Amino acid sequence: MKEKSIKIYSAAILYSFIIGLSFLFVKVALKTTDPLNILAHRFTVSFIVLSIPILLKYIKINLTREDIVSILPLSIFYPTLFFAFQSFGLVYISSSEAGIIQATIPIFTIILATIFLKEKASLVQKISLALSVIGVIYIFVSKGVSFNSNNFIGIILVVISALSSACYNILARKKTKDYRVIDLTYAMIFVGFISFNTLSLTQRIINGNINSYFSPFSEPSFLISIFYLGILSSIVTSFLSTYVLSKIEASKMSVFNNLGTLITMIAGVIFLNENIYYYHIIGTILIILGVIGTNLKLEKKNNKNLDE
Repeated sequence: MKEKSIKIYSAAILYSFIIGLSFLFVKVALKTTDPLNILAHRFTVSFIVLSIPILLKYIKINLTREDIVSILPLSIFYPTLFFAFQSFGLVYISSSEAGIIQATIPIFTIILATIFLKEKASLVQKISLALSVIGVIYIFVSKGVSFNSNNFIGIILVVISALSSACYNILARKKTKDYRVIDLTYAMIFVGFISFNTLSLTQRIINGNINSYFSPFSEPSFLISIFYLGILSSIVTSFLSTYVLSKIEASKMSVFNNLGTLITMIAGVIFLNENIYYYHIIGTILIILGVIGTNLKLEKKNNKNLDE
């Protein structure tokens, strides 16, 4: 494998590890405050940390108002919708289960790529796609989730989060050709900072408990979680994902989410004492096998792109 390929896939693997552990830190932060407040502080940390080198002129941002408007649809899907639905979904389900659902991102990416990027799926890819869907259904049928349960609400929210990530994957493939990685990252962080702080502060002003906006900072576990989420899981992953998506196809990048799923499951068991049952394992294997199958056709083409 050429040095360039190693660099690209190393970035994708690092992205997967950080995202995989992010579920753990969201669950820890949820013990202290609500999802909106977590998102507000998460992106405040991200915005401040990323703004420092920009203000010191170590990094230069080349964005006009028209550029911000152009990038806005990308920013709505990631980070806004992706993290919002993920955080609210984690209120109702375990981090391990959320990680398993996130493994469906490649499925949504393949479907959207077929529709919008005109990538045609082979018979093997269609069968593999069905296999992944069966894996997800199997897990939650075995779990006995009912349509009126809070658990079901959590599942739907995380599924929407996964769909948002897939939409981002498709849009980012086009935007990375027009903008630098740093410009895209800063614009996305800025949108997250504005939107989540506006929502969190508005909610607290209406409820008359503005002090609850700052109170979580008295908890050390919250501080650790919010700095991990704000710096590594927001800034670093934005850099890594936009970089990788500028080099390889969206469907190929989405495969690495499955490594994140395994990390999430392991972290949930070790640190949060979450239970993993046989149907979780069987379902996850079906999902991963399905995702591998959907990307077999793309392997040769992607390797060609890396050599260019």
